[in-house]
Amino acid sequence: MKLIKLHILFIIICFSCKGNKEINTSVQNQPNILWIVCEDISPTLSFYGDNTAKTPHLDKLAKECLIYDNAFATVGVCAPCRSSIITSMYPTTIGTMHMRTGQDIQSWGNRAYKTSEEQGWQDITGKPIRQYSAVIPKEVKCFTEYLRSAGYYCTNNQKTDYQFAAPVSAWDENNPKAHWRNRPNNMPFFAVFNIDDTHESKLWKHEDLPLTVNPDSVPVPPYFPDNEASRHTIARNYSNIEMMDAKVGKILAQLKKDGLYNNTIVFFYSDHGGPLPREKREIYDAGLKTPFIIKDIDSKTKGRTDRLISYVDLGATLLSLAGIKPPKYMEGKPFLGAYDTEKRNYVFGSSDRFDEHSDRIRSVRNKQFLYLRNFFPELPKYKDVSYRKQVPMMNNFLALKKEGKLNKVQYSWFETKTKEELYDCITDPFNLNNLADDPKYADVLSNMQTAFTTHYEGRADMGQIPESQLIDIMWPNFIQPTTAPVDINYSNGNVSLSSKTEGASIAYYISDKDDEKLDFNSRWNLYTKPFSLEKGKILYTIAERIGYKESAIHSQKL
Repeated sequence: MKLIKLHILFIIICFSCKGNKEINTSVQNQPNILWIVCEDISPTLSFYGDNTAKTPHLDKLAKECLIYDNAFATVGVCAPCRSSIITSMYPTTIGTMHMRTGQDIQSWGNRAYKTSEEQGWQDITGKPIRQYSAVIPKEVKCFTEYLRSAGYYCTNNQKTDYQFAAPVSAWDENNPKAHWRNRPNNMPFFAVFNIDDTHESKLWKHEDLPLTVNPDSVPVPPYFPDNEASRHTIARNYSNIEMMDAKVGKILAQLKKDGLYNNTIVFFYSDHGGPLPREKREIYDAGLKTPFIIKDIDSKTKGRTDRLISYVDLGATLLSLAGIKPPKYMEGKPFLGAYDTEKRNYVFGSSDRFDEHSDRIRSVRNKQFLYLRNFFPELPKYKDVSYRKQVPMMNNFLALKKEGKLNKVQYSWFETKTKEELYDCITDPFNLNNLADDPKYADVLSNMQTAFTTHYEGRADMGQIPESQLIDIMWPNFIQPTTAPVDINYSNGNVSLSSKTEGASIAYYISDKDDEKLDFNSRWNLYTKPFSLEKGKILYTIAERIGYKESAIHSQKL
């Protein structure tokens, strides 16, 4: 597809698309739902066959869960993948595929984006890029808005990292104190707890903590040098997993203490694959394949499943579990609940810019094979990301490369790519033996190519637009668009709210005071339909379209 056509397509999607505006939010059963989300781990847990880390709390939970053996992130790094989770859309469809875009904070007039010169990063064409908040299609919302409109109390403790500032309409609470315990009147809840002990940065930030896993006992993947530096970092990773497990136990203990464990659906998963070199940011299984388990109400669904699920499915699945029909625009396919769909045959991944290094790779995975299409095969597989070089073993890895002391498998990460890659993930779980040119796998390669073509046929891939041009489309003349303020209509005791910005979500706050100091942590109500309000009350309103600067807070005495 020519670049100009992609520009037109993007503009149509962002500013003219008409999704399913009539969302079915009528629900019959509203289960409580808890997400416990850790960061940056592959399925390196005992219930996946790796007993290196001792995880008694997760082991106990897993015995009451359905264990998914084929769960995959959409991107091997947090922010693009989390944008997919919160919207149930592929990052490449909504323009959130580059890691990272900018400040993932609520600005309240104080956001400071770095300019092109300050950032010093470039897109794939070599043109400078600046920080920005991704402007996504106007119909696309954080899926939690649909839960809130159906009567759920939604809390996030605490990480968002969506490639755009989380709008106040997305959460009842979004802060370090957010908890289901703060909900009023025993409302059904959707609560997210993010545990960061296993994040890549903790491989060096936890260096002052003692190792609880012996470096001599850890498995060393064949793509790493088996030496003291590698073993120490790997042991640090497993030790961090043990710390994470303890926090999982504390959250579950709170749920049980509140008498909510049996009637709460509990998810545990990692936001993408492992934190080690050749894992995080990669599009191989080590970067995309994750641990994923779900405890049903009363733990009635146990065992294992090889069903393929993608993280783009999570938002749609949460709505389905709550009895809410997912809107038509969502690309995710519910795999549980009232609107469970047909099983996937393939899941899809993407890899674009990571910090200062740009590339474009797409993947297709079925239950056995992984297919990669490299759009810039002349570039090396390895990206010299500065952030990653803070991992203690990484500089040792690079020093051995420079000294010519890596074996063929270890050195392969630093070689240039081929146009296509194909791996048998059952016989080759580390994705080391490229079968794309093997005649015996010609039919498999053809099937995976067809799956790739079918997936992207009629679907935008924003990664084809140089990021500098994409930013100019989202932020014309490098100016962030601003959401129009809320218009208040008050008649006969009824309030209706609107904003002239298409796709804007509206939040409001009712008070007796005309000098409320409202901020991101205030208990904003999501506006879904007109409501009654007695005279004399002060109504505060704010509007925000994702990627836009939020409107000014407006107050009016009614």
